[in-house]
Amino acid sequence: MARDDDAAVLDLVELFFFAYRDFVGDADRLLENYGFGRAHHRVLHFVLRRPGLTIAALLDILKITKQSLNRVLKQLLDAGLVEARAGAVDRRQRLLYLTPQGAKLARELTALQSKRFRRVLDDLPPSARGAAAEFLFAMIDSEERLRVRDHLARARRGNERK
Repeated sequence: MARDDDAAVLDLVELFFFAYRDFVGDADRLLENYGFGRAHHRVLHFVLRRPGLTIAALLDILKITKQSLNRVLKQLLDAGLVEARAGAVDRRQRLLYLTPQGAKLARELTALQSKRFRRVLDDLPPSARGAAAEFLFAMIDSEERLRVRDHLARARRGNERK
């Protein structure tokens, strides 16, 4: 790789860090009011997108330890933002749902981040919008892409039913 290519890639890495900082910063400020952090945000987000998500599926999505998830989940359950229900087929299975208060907070967080995306996408030429999604998808490890596609399809179907 040529020196110019190295510099361009390092610039992209730094731009990604700055973009991520600002993307999560809006939500971080709202979460501070609840004493929550980014792990809480991720749980709220994915349970909003896929009501009835199993704990095992959430662990697979987040790629965190059971112990880490249990700590965050306990706080969300205790705060009355998430509820865990027994599965209809397997009563041992725990299905996660947001309470009305949890859904409200999750939608507020999503609105903050969606507003940023909409603003940026509106400023891009139409051809660049698809490229942005392709770039983000390409950043996902190749062995995970099929699962991510499946997750997105399930999330869309779940939100169409609402």
